[in-house]
Amino acid sequence: MAALGWLTPRRRSATARSVLAGEASAEAARKTALADELPDGTDFPATAEAERAAEAPQEPEAPQKPTEPEFPVAGDDLAAAFFDLDNTVMQGAAIFHFGRGLYKREFFRRRELARFAWQQAWFRLAGVEDPEHMQDARDSALSIVKGHKVSELMSIGEEIYDEYMAVRIWPGTRALAQAHLDAGQKVWLVTAAPVETATIIARRLGLTGALGTVAESVDGVYTGRLVGEPLHGPAKAEAVRALAAAEGLDLARCAAYSDSHNDIPMLSLVGHPYAINPDTKLRKHARSNDWRLRDYRTGRKAVKIGVPAAAGVGAIAGGTAAAIALHRRRK
Repeated sequence: MAALGWLTPRRRSATARSVLAGEASAEAARKTALADELPDGTDFPATAEAERAAEAPQEPEAPQKPTEPEFPVAGDDLAAAFFDLDNTVMQGAAIFHFGRGLYKREFFRRRELARFAWQQAWFRLAGVEDPEHMQDARDSALSIVKGHKVSELMSIGEEIYDEYMAVRIWPGTRALAQAHLDAGQKVWLVTAAPVETATIIARRLGLTGALGTVAESVDGVYTGRLVGEPLHGPAKAEAVRALAAAEGLDLARCAAYSDSHNDIPMLSLVGHPYAINPDTKLRKHARSNDWRLRDYRTGRKAVKIGVPAAAGVGAIAGGTAAAIALHRRRK
């Protein structure tokens, strides 16, 4: 009977732990972004992936409605964009790809890999996240990294990005992020994945930085505990709120992008919410609230900012991603 409880949606609100998680993530993101600035004050240089994405041929822009103002607004330094990662920016879940890389490097055994696969499959079938189920998944991942150096995981993460993640970036969403960058706005990833993994992806894409789950470390070594809770649901909204306050942003002028109904708290914070490759609940919510939708899983055209659709990628690959979002929080 306990399993049936997983099928019942739970309404979650911000708690003290989610506020703590959000504030810790915002602080880590700002510190990393500042550290990435070069001595002359210019931003971290765009990598080959970012340059190729920016130079890729664009499909002709669809006609704009004459009454619709240009967006994003160039030169608006009070605006920024916040992008969910799994199945929004990337096909699949970052933590799953990271786990594959760690397994390849013998960080854990086949039995644990099978356990992760089962947790992912159940998440996909149930479509909701049971707190006890997620606690078990999180504890599993934390036990894997406990005792390892942060620098070691960062170095391995760079390799794993090249092995599994680089080819899974949605071109359409990448172009949306680039449009904000071209308008002079900062662009942040917001994910339940470990902040270190999210930061690597943000750097490789030439983005400003990343908000992610913060795992506690002492003297550069993971303790196996989290700061607050996983950056998920309300905690994401708290992280965005904290970062916006620190950066002096006007959330009414900001944009947020996500595929999951779990991110409705974050999307509701900003003046320009977008549903990207949305799940059923988010699609319904977006339509009822007149939010804009983009779906790159089926080759549908994006009608804003001349964004190319990502053709030939099945919904299964994208859906698998959401499942593994579980694992990211554990770190």
